Amino acid sequence: MLGAIIGDIVGSRFEAGPPPQPGFKLFTPECCFTDDTVCTVAIADAILKHRDYAESLVDWCRRYNNRGFGGLFYQWFMGNDHTPYGSYGNGSAMRVSSVGWLFNDIDTVMEEARRSAAVSHSHEEGIKGAQCTATLIYWLRTVRVTKERLKHSVEQKFGYEIPSLKDVMRIGSLGHFDGTCQETVPAAIRCFLESDSFEDAIRKAVLADGDTDTKAAIAGSIAEAYYEVPDEIVNSAFEYLPHDMLDVVNEFCDCVIGGMK
Repeated sequence: MLGAIIGDIVGSRFEAGPPPQPGFKLFTPECCFTDDTVCTVAIADAILKHRDYAESLVDWCRRYNNRGFGGLFYQWFMGNDHTPYGSYGNGSAMRVSSVGWLFNDIDTVMEEARRSAAVSHSHEEGIKGAQCTATLIYWLRTVRVTKERLKHSVEQKFGYEIPSLKDVMRIGSLGHFDGTCQETVPAAIRCFLESDSFEDAIRKAVLADGDTDTKAAIAGSIAEAYYEVPDEIVNSAFEYLPHDMLDVVNEFCDCVIGGMK
């Protein structure tokens, strides 16, 4: 969950801004938390407090409704009808990371990822993106596997074709905004696979341009389960969060590792 929040904040200033350049500063005054963090916190809060996923999403998203939400999702949480609307956008994958940490068998991880997505993103691709992201996190935190084996397992289980890093960067350089699960999740996975640290995974995802905050949120959520996240990066990200979000993050950390990272 921390990886998703960090990736979101770091990538936030590039989504509608100038293309990122190598060596960019991770945190600047232009950074902020976006809808990705709001939804990530909402899913974690639902699990920790045994709330309905839709109820928690509506609560948190209405609380922070000016954080760059997509139009259909905004209508979903601001309106009175919370029927799933068949989305396959990458929002289901960027918000799911806590599922991979807070459940301790793969069948439950898959089912809870499905449930967390299906309240809004009920298209099979929206559900698959969430399940793949949560499963990767679960695998990486419970079983040490090689990255090549991980790539093979993802392709076999979920049917994704993981693009090369060159292709990920090329597509982003063309100005393509990759807002679907079927584009963003494989690209984020490749950024993780080619990384040598948590920070490097975030940087590669941001440099791929396009939907920078969400791509970095997904890559960061996966990388968190594999690499140590430096305290200085965590502390810098926390400076952007309001107290109610920090309360949820703290409770999450207490549940997962017995204290704040």
